[in-house]
Amino acid sequence: MNPPKAILITLLWVCSWLRQDVCAQSTEKLSQKVLDYLDRYHVLAVDEMRRSGVPASITLAQGICESAAGSSRLALEGNNHFGIKCKKEWTGPTITHTDDFPNECFRKYASAEESYRDHSEFLRTRPHYAFLFTLDPLDYKGWAYGLKRAGYATSPTYPESLLRVIELYQLHQYDRAATAASSTPAGSVNQFP
Repeated sequence: MNPPKAILITLLWVCSWLRQDVCAQSTEKLSQKVLDYLDRYHVLAVDEMRRSGVPASITLAQGICESAAGSSRLALEGNNHFGIKCKKEWTGPTITHTDDFPNECFRKYASAEESYRDHSEFLRTRPHYAFLFTLDPLDYKGWAYGLKRAGYATSPTYPESLLRVIELYQLHQYDRAATAASSTPAGSVNQFP
């Protein structure tokens, strides 16, 4: 292996480790940054669960891990909370960012709401994620391991990272709120955490 290639591989590994570490750090104890993120975005995740079937707990955990609780460059400059790359069909705005490789193309959104909606559609419209929608909507563990199996992330510990965040911050409460809201008669008032 030539030296520049070895340096590049080492840098990519370090970047990958640092991104994972942000999520791991937020799961050691309650983080105010994560609590602020949840306060700001939990309603979007609940609404998306009702609309699309993607568990709110999974959406929030992915948003926290993928965007460092909204503080990553992709989230701040591109409203991309889920690390969704351009893919060939994307015709919207883009932002370049070094992830697995230098200067990769990522989707850029006008708002966090647009990012949350596109995340749900990304999962709903790709055949390799279809099996996830056969799971019980309250089975966040099945979803976490299923996302890894379907290739959502390259980290071998991705499901465990999501599960640590979900369980520490009790994100499954939002799944229950969304499913309770969907079974509440029209005109009733719903209380969300």
